[in-house]
Amino acid sequence: MAQETVTLSVPFEALVNSITNLALKDKLRLWKLIEEQIALTEEDALEQDPVVQAEIREARAAYHAGDYMTIDDYVAQTHEQAG
Repeated sequence: MAQETVTLSVPFEALVNSITNLALKDKLRLWKLIEEQIALTEEDALEQDPVVQAEIREARAAYHAGDYMTIDDYVAQTHEQAG
């Protein structure tokens, strides 16, 4: 059976009023869901940012050219500098 979708338009004030009436556990559940959606949206926006795309290209080029430091090398260098 094909699944159908419905798009609803809910006035923001009605949404706020509905959230206000939720139990604490449901507000926390909603908060977690909203945080996850914000994180995904921010990640998508960053991936589309031309500056970020240029930085990624630059980092990949440096990696392919062998211009990088492993975490083990970094830790060793940090210990040498500290000690």
